[in-house]
Amino acid sequence: MAMQTSQTVLSFRSCSSFTKSSFSIIDFRRCSSMDLSSLFHFTYCYIYPRSAFCTLSKRRSRGPVMAAKKESKGTKQGDGKYKHTVDLPKTTFGMRANSAVREPEIQKLWDENQVFKKVSEKNNGGSFILHDGPPYANGDLHMGHALNKIIKDIINRYKLLQNYEVHYIPGWDCHGLPIELKVLQSLDQDARKGLTPIKLRAKAAKFAKATVKAQMASFKRFGVWADWDHPYLTLDPEYEAAQIEVFGQMVFRGYIYRGRKPVHWSPSSRTALAEAELEYPEGHVSKSMYAIFRLLSTPTNGGLLDEFLPRLCLAVWTTTPWTIPANAAVAVNSKLQYAVVEVQSLSPDAASSSEGGKTRLGSVLKGNERPFFIVALDLVPTLEAKWYVKLAVKKTVLGSDLENCRYAHPINGQECPVVIGGDYITTESGTGLVHTAPGHGQEDYITGLKYGLTILSPVDDEGKFTEEAGIFSGLDVLGDGNAAVIDYLDERSSIVMVEPYKHKYPYDWRTKKPTIFRATAQWFASVEGFREAAMDAINQVTWTPSQAENRISTMTSSRSDWCISRQRTWGVPIPVFYHAETKEPLLNEETVNHIKSIISQKGSDAWWYMPVEELLPENYRDKASDYVKGTDTMDVWFDSGSSWAAVLESRDGLSCPADLYVEGTDQHRGWFQSSLLTSVATKGKAPYSGVITHGFVLDERGLKMSKSLGNVVDPRTIIEGGKNQEEAPSYGADVLRLWVSSVDYTGDVLIGPQVLRQMSDIYRKLRGTLRFLLGNLHDWKAGNAIAYDELPEIDRHALFQLENVVKNIKESYESYQFFKIFQIIQRFAIVDLSNFYFDVAKDRLYVGGASSFTRRSCQTVLAVHLLSIARVIAPILPHLAEDVWQNLPFEYTVDNADVAKFVFESKWPAVNERWLAFPEEDVDLWEKVLELRTEVNKALESARTGKLIGSSLEAKVYLHSSDDILAARLTRMCEANIDADSLHRIFITSQVEILSSLEDAPTANIPYSGEYLIEGEKKIWIGISRAEGSKCERCWNFSPQVGSFVDHPTLCRRCYDVIADQPLPALAAVS
Repeated sequence: MAMQTSQTVLSFRSCSSFTKSSFSIIDFRRCSSMDLSSLFHFTYCYIYPRSAFCTLSKRRSRGPVMAAKKESKGTKQGDGKYKHTVDLPKTTFGMRANSAVREPEIQKLWDENQVFKKVSEKNNGGSFILHDGPPYANGDLHMGHALNKIIKDIINRYKLLQNYEVHYIPGWDCHGLPIELKVLQSLDQDARKGLTPIKLRAKAAKFAKATVKAQMASFKRFGVWADWDHPYLTLDPEYEAAQIEVFGQMVFRGYIYRGRKPVHWSPSSRTALAEAELEYPEGHVSKSMYAIFRLLSTPTNGGLLDEFLPRLCLAVWTTTPWTIPANAAVAVNSKLQYAVVEVQSLSPDAASSSEGGKTRLGSVLKGNERPFFIVALDLVPTLEAKWYVKLAVKKTVLGSDLENCRYAHPINGQECPVVIGGDYITTESGTGLVHTAPGHGQEDYITGLKYGLTILSPVDDEGKFTEEAGIFSGLDVLGDGNAAVIDYLDERSSIVMVEPYKHKYPYDWRTKKPTIFRATAQWFASVEGFREAAMDAINQVTWTPSQAENRISTMTSSRSDWCISRQRTWGVPIPVFYHAETKEPLLNEETVNHIKSIISQKGSDAWWYMPVEELLPENYRDKASDYVKGTDTMDVWFDSGSSWAAVLESRDGLSCPADLYVEGTDQHRGWFQSSLLTSVATKGKAPYSGVITHGFVLDERGLKMSKSLGNVVDPRTIIEGGKNQEEAPSYGADVLRLWVSSVDYTGDVLIGPQVLRQMSDIYRKLRGTLRFLLGNLHDWKAGNAIAYDELPEIDRHALFQLENVVKNIKESYESYQFFKIFQIIQRFAIVDLSNFYFDVAKDRLYVGGASSFTRRSCQTVLAVHLLSIARVIAPILPHLAEDVWQNLPFEYTVDNADVAKFVFESKWPAVNERWLAFPEEDVDLWEKVLELRTEVNKALESARTGKLIGSSLEAKVYLHSSDDILAARLTRMCEANIDADSLHRIFITSQVEILSSLEDAPTANIPYSGEYLIEGEKKIWIGISRAEGSKCERCWNFSPQVGSFVDHPTLCRRCYDVIADQPLPALAAVS
């Protein structure tokens, strides 16, 4: 049979080395040539096909391991007289995590010993500041919160191990409409009537603080370390004062102004909204309208269109018919060709098209008189199809020729102009002519300023027409008002067609209801004044992922001025006074500084309960009766966007810019941008050196979580379990954190029951790996360590693999690619170690002799692995790592002095160049040996299936290689002076023989044999026979020497030598 292996082996030859660390660890005896503090450097090591191990490893482990386990449980194997000589694992570290009990115990241990504070203060490798983006204090935490806070905690804990003094101040956003609405919803109608601004603010503050307390407890249960005793809240007086200072600085630099211009307005919230407070849900359908405005006159210079008067009309298209009462002009593109068209015939399909009710033809097309329309020439075929008519082109003109034509307003009859608009007028949709209402659109507003048009917005705070709208007064613009305008125009033969139009439309992100564009008097930050500086600042920041820079650059370069005023009560006031008669604002350095001083002592409530004369500075108090306080509050994004000033520049030990901001991708238009704008406007730089963005959390099917779909995953339920523990078991915080590390958070991530079960299984296996290490080090001390040069080659190779693993993990932490760490740990610590090194090590650990060289050398390597793995997983799985550390059977010292009582006191494993310098030719050899071992396992499995053997220890392996160099190396391994390097130990068989020629093979005694190719070209022949000799009672290896020792006739030579140093216990006297 030919056996071909398909596994991939990763070479370490190109691995880069660390910068040498100064950390030292246990002072091992005879360890001058090895530094065991360089404990752990993960990489993808040897990758074996798992199938090559699954079947056989269980059979192989049933040698001395199972015998010892049976005997320890009282099951006889022979007379069991050697069971006391087997060194079984011993540890207090439980196989089960019992996270519901153990994790809170560990967190209490950290808190009582102030581990985070003490470790951070003791570290001397520089400062690291991760500035917390404040979550909103208005409800329970969701998976997005968990993802965000755990990512931050992983970074902070890694930095602690890297000897940084870590500063992490948790924050909360406490003002704004959502909290105000929660308060109002909790009150009945009578209570609302008696609710003064001060009472509302008091209730809102109480609600926010209670929410902060609840959210803080949840974040702590996630295992997040922070300065929980000193959080920042945007409602704290010192924070509000710093925010007023930022506002004032922007005023003094000329970046803040008051103007009447269209803004996003939420009728459902009755306030202006910033772009970051909008969402664009799928499926919105507007009632769009094609209408005509009758032309009255054309410019006097030429009379190009006079021949078509008075039947000539401008055809426009709009998705907001309710804005027609505010129409001030019709805009055209000066470069486009426009056509005068005549409606010649109506298609027979027109009637059937409007029968469904959704699309309806207007009275214009149904009447006897057929007017001429002006439309974009390129859109004539499209409009013919859409209107079910034949349009005859009578004349073409340039858009520039239409400027200053005059038409009659379709509702009030006033004369209005045709104007030249911008590039927003295209032939992609509509008619190529744009109905322009400067009070209801940004482009319309800009065009209106250019032509001095009236900025009319006849809509009130509730989204209803005002008296300025005449007959439509009192109607809801998004409801019956919209329909009324359409009907009014149609009755006057001004409608061509009405049809539904599906498009993206802005909704209030809090109330989930549509917004409108409405011109109101608001306060704005002039982004144009510092846009170039903001773009330069963006270029100086390190963005992760890199495409995040493009996103925020695009948003910043194209954004309009920032509307920072809100018409709400719960927030920081805009500190402005208005003259009672002229309405002119009073806002200068003196007034702002005075208000800031008051708020820093009394909080922003003072604005509502103090009289004007006390709020005004001394120089203005004699004029107090001339002024009234403003009632607007600041946009909450201005609140959180000032955190760099209120926290980074105000707290001891902190500085601006922060090293890192970490938030969701939606913060490109939220906190990242508001922080950038306020900082650049006042300081000329970004408040952060680096920014990491993560995606959203979706369910396992990639769907957005919602209560209606029943697919919400609650982080609390993951940790504590649900009502039905079988359906929703308690996984603990570490499994949740393991999930965070497993996903590529730069995109949207998935979670659900199946994912959590997989994470739990991986966690359990990793815990088993660590338990194996702890259990086999129960009697180990630093003085037992074997010097590197004296270690068996298998152990030196294991250290080489480990060092590369730790190095790769460090690189992944540095690049914030935690999913790579998850993959490395899963492969190395769970699969590779268990399938090879641990599998081979069990023999010498259990039966090699308690104090033998072979066992101590293995323990030396196991100790390094334990200390390394515990530390490199600590940022991700801090509870597991600490649980391991508290169960260490030996002490670990840092810098040969202080005992590390907690895992985060131990520092990151220092690099060991000696271990990395494992010879290249030996690396190649071990690649081949491990490849060969996989094929031997397959051959052994065939022999077991054929009933030739039971366990692998009952077999003898024969090998022949056509590669003389490889054959020589394998022969030396068979004859190794150090037992651990012997080939039969590596294969876990009783004997291995290298054949110089297949002609010498005792084929009659080798019933199973075959060939396979190594490195794709060199043949290796493998044969399997029954092992020679008898079975050793103690180790279960077969040996011809069994029966040679009179006093121990059932033992092999190795076991006999071990027993010679361990006398049997005295038998009880027989009465």
